[in-house]
Amino acid sequence: MRWDAQRLENVDDAASPLPGLPSVANLVRSVQTPEFAGLTFHEVLAKSALNQVPSAAAVPFSWTVNPYRGCSHACTYCFARRTHSYLQLGTGTDFDTQIVVKINVVERLRQELARASWRHEPVALGTNTDPYQRAEGRYRLMPGIVRALADSGTPFSILTKGTTLRRDLSLLTALADRVPIGIGISLALLDDELHDVIEAGTPGPRARLSLIRAIADAGLPCQVLVAPVLPLLTDSDAQLDALLGRIASAGATSATVFALHLRPGAREWFWAFLGRHRPALIEPYQELYGQGSYVLRSYASYLARRAAPLLRRHGLAGPQVLRLPTPPPTATQPAQATLF
Repeated sequence: MRWDAQRLENVDDAASPLPGLPSVANLVRSVQTPEFAGLTFHEVLAKSALNQVPSAAAVPFSWTVNPYRGCSHACTYCFARRTHSYLQLGTGTDFDTQIVVKINVVERLRQELARASWRHEPVALGTNTDPYQRAEGRYRLMPGIVRALADSGTPFSILTKGTTLRRDLSLLTALADRVPIGIGISLALLDDELHDVIEAGTPGPRARLSLIRAIADAGLPCQVLVAPVLPLLTDSDAQLDALLGRIASAGATSATVFALHLRPGAREWFWAFLGRHRPALIEPYQELYGQGSYVLRSYASYLARRAAPLLRRHGLAGPQVLRLPTPPPTATQPAQATLF
């Protein structure tokens, strides 16, 4: 998609017109409503629904579906921020508030799944921006997406922080009798104050624990992604033990723990967060991350060694129900490490 003009359609007389924004070539309209104050939804007609992931991406899945671009969860550290720059939009506030919605994604997906060349490989949902972010409450694209996948015999996984998934639990339970389904919830901290400044648009920790319980009660396996663990902020033994205990009590099947990635597009926004709220950590973070995206291998190993017995203690070291991306083994690391 490329932006090529300026157009904003303000529907329902819900808000005053925004300053001119570039519009995408296949834009249908741009929408603001009182129920989603502060957000603009850019409705587009997508040319395709299935995205093939390049092998160089070093992730354990080959296909994704992303009904939205941009994410109102507003997580400071979100690695997908950089993708908004491809649309000539900012990776900060624009990423949080200018949401591209692929309104024809279900129709396109059914067409692509019906091709004779489709090999029914697993499809990952939620690997770029969250499919159950606030926009899903308006557009309700996920029920059609998961039905299309199940109808074609295609296994799929969902990774989300969004409690809107609760709406679709009965549907997912029914579909799980037909195709393998993996559900993952991302939850990496219990501190409400830190949550409010670093992932302000997401449902709070208690709401996500309640969602985990609802998934378990529905009879579906639920893996929890305890990530990103924030070095020197959320990585103490006491913090990890308390979080994993709550996750286990909520009924999770398993959990995976790994540290913050700081990819371009997110790195500058996370650094700004440190400058505003934790300036004393800027120097330690510079040592931990250098100019790269991944934390020092020594720290990653240190975190894994401490997390492993905690996962076993809480019964969360069992089989994973979805495969999650990990840093490539060739990630460049600074030569010196004095913290870990």
